[in-house]
Amino acid sequence: MSDAQTWFDHNSFHHRDFADLEELCALRDAQGLKISVVIPTLNEERTIADVVRIVRTVLQERHPLVHELLVIDSGSTDQTRQRATEAGAKVHLASEILPELGDHPGKGENLWKALAVIEGDLVCFIDADIQNMHPRFVCGLIGPLLKHPEISYIKGFYERPMSSGTRILPNEGGRITELLVRPLFSIFYPELARFCQPLAGEYAARRELLEQLAFPNGYGVESAHLIDCLNLIGIDALAQCDLDERIHRNRSLQDLSITSHEILQAILPRLERDGHCAQLGALAENLFRVESTSGGYEITEKQVKVVERPSMKSILSARPIVD
Repeated sequence: MSDAQTWFDHNSFHHRDFADLEELCALRDAQGLKISVVIPTLNEERTIADVVRIVRTVLQERHPLVHELLVIDSGSTDQTRQRATEAGAKVHLASEILPELGDHPGKGENLWKALAVIEGDLVCFIDADIQNMHPRFVCGLIGPLLKHPEISYIKGFYERPMSSGTRILPNEGGRITELLVRPLFSIFYPELARFCQPLAGEYAARRELLEQLAFPNGYGVESAHLIDCLNLIGIDALAQCDLDERIHRNRSLQDLSITSHEILQAILPRLERDGHCAQLGALAENLFRVESTSGGYEITEKQVKVVERPSMKSILSARPIVD
């Protein structure tokens, strides 16, 4: 069994293993920890109330696992903040947190600002556009941190159907991951290509780790965090959890182009910092892929070998002239 598959089998969990909320509360109390759930928002009035309400009613009132539930908003122009407040979240405008440091647009800015106002020792980030919100999106991420002290950072992964007109296309979400991030990780950070969904917006970490990380202000924050966590704590302290299925709005290609550009702006300086630019002449040829099987998931490798031919002019000019 490859090292990649060994890590995948040992550091991949399923949310059903953490469905006993009373057990999670007992583990939290025994370790003297507080748990914060943070939701970054920008114009999410359609879904934010349901996301907040489920966390509040199930994980605060019925089972008091979560110490605090915060929404960090980028300046929504719709009813996002009002609906989040009415549903029971503590709402902050990102621009009003550490105002002396200025304000920048973007998801990463919201997550960074959150660290200045939260009280939790364990922090769970979830996106605001989840249409099938369920407590598993929190418990499946907090549970491994409570049960496995050697793990400091955990990513969610899930089936991501994509709507196309009236059709639903299973497993067609995650376009940026498969077209951009996984190939880049396979070449430069192959350990990180083992993550099913490295760009997932649902993840959790120990606060002491998050406070050591830099935060790009845009959508490059997740890629940057994985690279920096790999350098700081190593692959064995990172994990992922299967959260079954996540339904959310699908974004346009124009939006994905902007997101891809932000991700590249986060990754490229790290390639230079980590000395990978000097290795560009000998790029790895193996592409790591996560394949769904009847028994779960497995890591596969596909060799992608590119041979570049010289210009035909250089070939023809070098050939001997035959009379």
